[in-house]
Amino acid sequence: MKNLFRIFSNRTLLILILLANQSSTGFSNDSPSLYQQIYKTILPKAEQGDVSSQYNLGLMYQNGQGIPQNDQKAAKWFKLAAEQGHVQAQTNLGWIYQNGRGTPQDDQESARWFRLAAEQGHVEAQASLGWIYRNGRGVTQDHRAALNWYRLAANQQNADAQHSLGEMYQNGQGIPQDYQKAAKWYQLAAKKGHPQAQFNLASLYDYGRGVDQNHQKAFKWYQLAALQGHTNAQINLGVMYSNGQGVAKDYVRAYKWFYISAFDGVKEAIHNRDFIEKKMTPAQIEQAKLLITEWKSLK
Repeated sequence: MKNLFRIFSNRTLLILILLANQSSTGFSNDSPSLYQQIYKTILPKAEQGDVSSQYNLGLMYQNGQGIPQNDQKAAKWFKLAAEQGHVQAQTNLGWIYQNGRGTPQDDQESARWFRLAAEQGHVEAQASLGWIYRNGRGVTQDHRAALNWYRLAANQQNADAQHSLGEMYQNGQGIPQDYQKAAKWYQLAAKKGHPQAQFNLASLYDYGRGVDQNHQKAFKWYQLAALQGHTNAQINLGVMYSNGQGVAKDYVRAYKWFYISAFDGVKEAIHNRDFIEKKMTPAQIEQAKLLITEWKSLK
């Protein structure tokens, strides 16, 4: 149906490195009094150079556990631990410099600390360093170096790195374009629940790139991404319901997904919603609105 807009795979990569939320000593009780006790216990040890205490103190300041949240003090203690080779502290410090939390934003310092952690085998640092080289943030852009770091993280089952490898194979960045290898890496990340990888894999099945064209499989992966809130997947899922591709034609569910994806003001979603509404009976529109209400109640 030429009157409905379909969304193609995009190249946007967003690598999110989250600070660890649990100390290496394993404390997890959320009682403020417990954290205050821990703070009193580890502060003198941290001041004496104990690396685990320095790292845990950084976490406590970062998360505001038992003490007021303070990004500057978190950065201070992470740096002291990182300078002693604490791999998670190095990774956290890379994130801090990348985002300018508690210290001025500095891409070069971010790359330096991620590299130190990556060279110790830290998987999130390896994935982040891949992103840094791919985008030339704090380093000279180098797609071959990006591929190397992504592979190391992907082989440790990091879904972000697997997805990024898929994108680089699909786009021919630093390596000859290869849709089959793109599909391989997307599938590994998609099975871990990575929504962009699910969308990209669905697109390959939708158009038969690197895999045999299979609308049923495209529908499956679009649906999994759509259920996680992926707007473009929601639009394409609506198209498949509208056209009866990979699933029985169903204007009610098509309208539901177009309506949901239009929440963000995406013009293709709004167009598709309004277009399909003209083909529906009042009863079908009412049924679709019930499905939309049900969706909202689950969010």
